[in-house]
Amino acid sequence: MRSPWFILLLTFLPLVTLAQSGVITGKVTRADFKTPLSLANVFLSNTTAGTATNDNGNFTLSGLKPGQYTLVVSIVGFESYTKTVSVGAEPIRLDIELTSKVNQLKDVIISDNKYWDRDYAMFVKDFIGTDENAKYCMVENPHEVDLMYHKAKQVLEASTDDFLVVDNLAMGYKVKFLITSFSSDHINGLISTVGQRLFQELPGDKKQKAIWKKRREEAYFGSAMHFYRSLYANTLDSQGFIIYKLTRSLNPDRASEAVIQQKISYFNDGHHRDSINYWIGEENLSRYYRQNLIKIPLAINSLLFRTEQPNTYAVDFRDCLYVIYTKKYEQQDFKDVYRDLNMVNYETSIATTSKPYFFDTNGVVFGDSAPLYEGTWSKSRLSDLLPVDYVPEDAAPPPLSDK
Repeated sequence: MRSPWFILLLTFLPLVTLAQSGVITGKVTRADFKTPLSLANVFLSNTTAGTATNDNGNFTLSGLKPGQYTLVVSIVGFESYTKTVSVGAEPIRLDIELTSKVNQLKDVIISDNKYWDRDYAMFVKDFIGTDENAKYCMVENPHEVDLMYHKAKQVLEASTDDFLVVDNLAMGYKVKFLITSFSSDHINGLISTVGQRLFQELPGDKKQKAIWKKRREEAYFGSAMHFYRSLYANTLDSQGFIIYKLTRSLNPDRASEAVIQQKISYFNDGHHRDSINYWIGEENLSRYYRQNLIKIPLAINSLLFRTEQPNTYAVDFRDCLYVIYTKKYEQQDFKDVYRDLNMVNYETSIATTSKPYFFDTNGVVFGDSAPLYEGTWSKSRLSDLLPVDYVPEDAAPPPLSDK
């Protein structure tokens, strides 16, 4: 049995407090000659809001939902520009200067060509996913991604210099990624991604759009985005969420995940049956013990707080948030997600953090204190990713299915 996967949300961009607006306008120029740059890509990361500068370097993004966004400006030959903006009631005006990109040798040795296919297959599995939707995700330019696999640590790293373009034919989006860094730790089951992405609607007929609508709703309802939107709106009950407090300790009788995986790799040669069985038994032990689930729903005001930043909230909670979504049954077994024997097998996620973290009214967590997710939310990959400006046509989740 493989170790359970965790998702760690990482963002290393500075938080800049700006005036609020549903409109962002600006001008993009060269830093050296102060001349306008046309055809520069300007977009809000993780949204469908994107445009290109005109001949005078000007751009406009309009019809924006309030919330926290990362504005990205990118054009070949220049360093990408990023700035965190808070969109609200007042217009935002930006004058942006781009510096020429200096070609430098990479600090790492990129994966040898003879291993590229192996490393790329791992990347697709960890970055795009393995669910049914993943089968319909097509990468237009696979060789745009630079890969490096550290065999001893079982860690895959990836990055891109330009957009990695993926057509998600299951969800109806073309997704363009600027991957600053991607890391998949196969020992600890930890995936982290830092970068920017732009969503674009794919063309489709009426029948195809109806299929995309259904799949998007399936991905949204019960997701972390859905949860945080329901949390600040105080609609957890009507949206199908229950939150409990979970306390637990690491299992002292279980070896570390790194040791377990190293031993399994070493003894998996067909000649050490007793040893390999012992370490597989270690792997199957729970990471935790003394787990105590307090099955009294938590009051929202005990963990949710407003901040001085408009449209921004903070979650301040110690121990683990145990989130149950009662509108879907879980289809996957997570051995480290605690359940009482008499609990219904609803989708369940655990959020763990050591300090307060922040999210906006779009339901997007940001900052370097983002939580670690286990259970249902840890399954999220590109294959069921939605732009943060997505809003389902039906405000209420569908009834619980018998599946």
